[in-house]
Amino acid sequence: MTVQPGPEDDPLDPSLAALVGERRRLTNLAYRLLGSLSEAEDVVQETYVRWYAMSRQRQEEVESVGGWLTTVATRICLSLLGSARARRERYVGQWVPEPLPERTGRPDGAPGAETGDPADRVTLDESVHMAFLVVLESMTPAERVAFVLHDVFRYSFTEVAELVGRSPAACRQLASSARRRVRDARPPSRPMPADRAARVVRDFRRAWEAKDIGALVALLDPAATAVGDGGGHVTAVAHPIEGGEQVAHFFVRVADRLSGLVLVERTVNGRPGLVAQDAGTTVAVYAFDVADDRIRHVWGVLNPEKLRPWTV
Repeated sequence: MTVQPGPEDDPLDPSLAALVGERRRLTNLAYRLLGSLSEAEDVVQETYVRWYAMSRQRQEEVESVGGWLTTVATRICLSLLGSARARRERYVGQWVPEPLPERTGRPDGAPGAETGDPADRVTLDESVHMAFLVVLESMTPAERVAFVLHDVFRYSFTEVAELVGRSPAACRQLASSARRRVRDARPPSRPMPADRAARVVRDFRRAWEAKDIGALVALLDPAATAVGDGGGHVTAVAHPIEGGEQVAHFFVRVADRLSGLVLVERTVNGRPGLVAQDAGTTVAVYAFDVADDRIRHVWGVLNPEKLRPWTV
């Protein structure tokens, strides 16, 4: 017997496919603008809620679905960035961007390869390296939005102006100011290739496990800094630790206090990093900034609310 297909059996229509297909790009954009995976996912969700709240007639009047979604998501992010600055002033301890694991979806890129994890929808390029995200945190909301849209996502300043409600000239000035912040934060030398950085991080792990202060000092830049983010949920250093020797002694003290800690080498925001596990549970994620075979910065995220994508 032959069954004629009904409306519910029709393949995904092109307009709906385009709508769903924007989700990855919107998540990529929102994460770079906010530095928080959970907040980025909330922004994307709210963007789609606003789309579906419109009548079918209004939806059909939208010339570019992708452009409409991007505009709404960007404006939500811009609003959140203003309130985020106030929230982070009340944040307990240091605030570090939410770390991203390497993608765990199917590598073949076939339909259905995406998982339900928003981390799998973020492309891990240089614009999500922890050092880059930390610089973005130093920018004003307007600088950050103009810079990310233009320099990372390659929107023209005319398009940026339409998205954020400012003139193209103002957006160009904002992006230029943000670019100076990025240049000022860069080390004199170029960042190391990932394979060489991985060797430095591996040597750091071994020295940390061995509680070898001399080896740790040799791996750390004399002006190295370490920052911990516990969010008030777990104990973390209240202020950045400055100086290679001080950082080395700090990590040895951590090893003495947490004898059962297991360190695993993992990719963190697209660069070599470490994951600390206690009884199989991820309790911290460490991101590194490595240049000239030495570690310049260590960012440790211990806030359990930021470690959900790392649950093993």
